[in-house]
Amino acid sequence: MNDHPSIAAVDLGSNSFHLVVAREVNGTLQILHKEKQRVYLADGLDDKFRLSQEAIDRALIVLKQFAKTLQDFPASNVKVAATYTFRRAKNINAFLAQASRVFPFHIDVIAGQEEARLIYQGVAHYVHNEENRLVIDIGGGSTELIIGKHFKHKLLSSRNMGCVSFTKQFFNDGNITAKRFNKAQIRAEQEIEAIFANYVSENWQTVIGTSGTIKSILAMISAKKPHQPTITFNDLLELKQQFISTKKIDNLNIEGLTPERQQSMCGGLAILIAIFTEFAIKELTYGDFSLREGLLHEMQQKLADKDIRSNTINNLSERYTADKAHGERVADTAIWLYKQLKNVWHLDNNDDVALLTWAAKLHEIGLSINSSGINKHSAYIVANSQLPGFTQQEQLILSSLIRFYRKKIKLDELPEFLTISQKHVLKLIVILRLAILFNQKRQVSLKPDMKINASNLGVFINFCDNYLQEHTLLQADLALEQRYLKKVGIALECS
Repeated sequence: MNDHPSIAAVDLGSNSFHLVVAREVNGTLQILHKEKQRVYLADGLDDKFRLSQEAIDRALIVLKQFAKTLQDFPASNVKVAATYTFRRAKNINAFLAQASRVFPFHIDVIAGQEEARLIYQGVAHYVHNEENRLVIDIGGGSTELIIGKHFKHKLLSSRNMGCVSFTKQFFNDGNITAKRFNKAQIRAEQEIEAIFANYVSENWQTVIGTSGTIKSILAMISAKKPHQPTITFNDLLELKQQFISTKKIDNLNIEGLTPERQQSMCGGLAILIAIFTEFAIKELTYGDFSLREGLLHEMQQKLADKDIRSNTINNLSERYTADKAHGERVADTAIWLYKQLKNVWHLDNNDDVALLTWAAKLHEIGLSINSSGINKHSAYIVANSQLPGFTQQEQLILSSLIRFYRKKIKLDELPEFLTISQKHVLKLIVILRLAILFNQKRQVSLKPDMKINASNLGVFINFCDNYLQEHTLLQADLALEQRYLKKVGIALECS
């Protein structure tokens, strides 16, 4: 048996795809292998936010290559995160369908806030100091700005500005002028304006830049000033003038700038100048750790049964003072029901039990707003809160389970999910609804004694002795539930 199993993180960025393989030895991650391929995915996003087939084909070639590297890895040891361009793409389902044919691992499309959190974790595990710090990551389509101390983030933000998207928007014909730079900077400053006050109030002491754009900027500065380890505002302004003097992107033959970065660097430089300007930054230090390292450490914790998502749920439950004991009873019943129904209902998603448990714990947090329409209030809180560790789809499924745990199930309001069917989520909703019904008295001793059978679209409950006759309120509630479920094509029979 291998005492040090390998784990892998795959970062599907807007500009490049990265693969990192590592193993844990004595609590430390050892990097074993890295792969990086330019994909220029953001270039393939049109004005209607649809990915071109050419861009998809470029992505598939790289995914097929990554699949060969990872062919002996169990799915539990591989974490794949897709970022900005995938978040924005309207035809993401078409891409995922094609990707599944060449890449056997689940692709998580993560929200901007989650991307920012993972970037910070990547930095925090390798850069140690006692100060508040501002972390900046300029990607192909988005820029993440995070303030934190030690391993704890304080503010997370993902802004819709990236080196590829800004170069495409402001330098599309390849010409470089001062006017175009200034337009790009002003647009970036507008993006930062919404977060400015909250960020400045945190009083950071150090600034750390990560990823390729900032690394390339530092490389160009270091070529002229080899003994300078940081980026200053004057350095950026000098670099800007050097860019303008070349007049065209194709003429950017600057020492330290690689050919593959040349086509997107104008937008990235404009964004960094805007950030320095808005936040009055004097200097920035580069750190060679980011999203990929964050993914690896998250996986390391998960394999050690320290899933950050469970902590997130517990924190949210405590914040809204949910009835913890009741939530756990509902969760226990939901898990029991799931085990009875999973084979007949073909429920085989690895996170089903976790999602049901989390939904049970959070289904009443809407009481903090109003007891009327509690399911809607609870779902709104879940859908719109920052949930560290959760992908966009997981957060959407969780809010959907809670939204329909009572009253009518409106299929037209049940969203489409990326890698799971509506029917699958509907079955989880039914399990949660029944679990809550069976715990309506909120007492352990009153949970009914029953046996469950199922058909493909039916649930058959056999209560022991004369339980239903003795509990007329439950009988009435189940009769109403029969009518609700019948309207969505699921039969409920009780005896």
